[in-house]
Amino acid sequence: MVGGLSGQRMLIGLLIGIIVLVVLVLKTKIHAFLALIMSAVIIGLVGGMPMVNVTLENGKTLGIINSITTGFGGTLGSIGIIIGFGVMMGQIFERTGAAKRMAQTFLKLFGKGREEEALGITGFLVSIPIFCDSGFVILAPIAKAISKVTKKSVISLGVALAAGLVITHTLVPPTPGPLGVCGIFGVDVGKFILFGIVIAIPMAIACTIYARWVGKKIYQIPNDDEGFDRLPYQEPDYSTDFTTNFSGLPSTLESFAPLVLPIILILISTVSSALGLTTGFMQILSLIHISEPTRLRRIS
Repeated sequence: MVGGLSGQRMLIGLLIGIIVLVVLVLKTKIHAFLALIMSAVIIGLVGGMPMVNVTLENGKTLGIINSITTGFGGTLGSIGIIIGFGVMMGQIFERTGAAKRMAQTFLKLFGKGREEEALGITGFLVSIPIFCDSGFVILAPIAKAISKVTKKSVISLGVALAAGLVITHTLVPPTPGPLGVCGIFGVDVGKFILFGIVIAIPMAIACTIYARWVGKKIYQIPNDDEGFDRLPYQEPDYSTDFTTNFSGLPSTLESFAPLVLPIILILISTVSSALGLTTGFMQILSLIHISEPTRLRRIS
């Protein structure tokens, strides 16, 4: 116990705070940022932290306000610039149609009958620079169009797409969530990308298998009234080539380069640092590498 705090009370406060956060986000119109602040205050109060800052005998400052401001400021200081550039890159993907070009590329690469794999990988990559919900809004019309042309269940295609988006959104930087983890716990961004991808790949494969299965159980096709008809399952129809209905989009190289190049640079910097190659040209590459993210200040 430190400064009157109890570990059990903090755990109870954390549980209550998470419940409050979920309810506020899902059941009310309160902005997510405000909901996070309110939940943080509740966790502190239930856990026994003082609302105003107090100085402990060891010189440490303890208080809900101090914890929120220092935690937010430290995390933002280590990842704020990357998040800002990530938001800009996401807007570029959305406005130029690069995400749609990526979908078309994978649809052609995998061929007919493997639309779930194509959309899953598209979501897997697109959600790294783009927020998950924005990526789904951009790519969902493609899933609906494929379903309408091929008569393949939109549930199957939608689940594969959503799974790919959510998996990398929660596991692979420079998505803001994983970047926040790097900043809080002092994790190397390049290593986090590598381990995140290693964990994400089998998850994506499992979700694609599930998407195929559930698409046969819940067979729905878009209709002309912007709705969906639930019908008995039928085999897809590939008499129409749906991969050619993408016009005015950037080239494949232009679409993939803004996503692949930064990740390659980060990984090169991580590997060079591990090998001790930190001078000359490698020193320039290290400028884009977050080598010293902010660590949590622990109360001892």
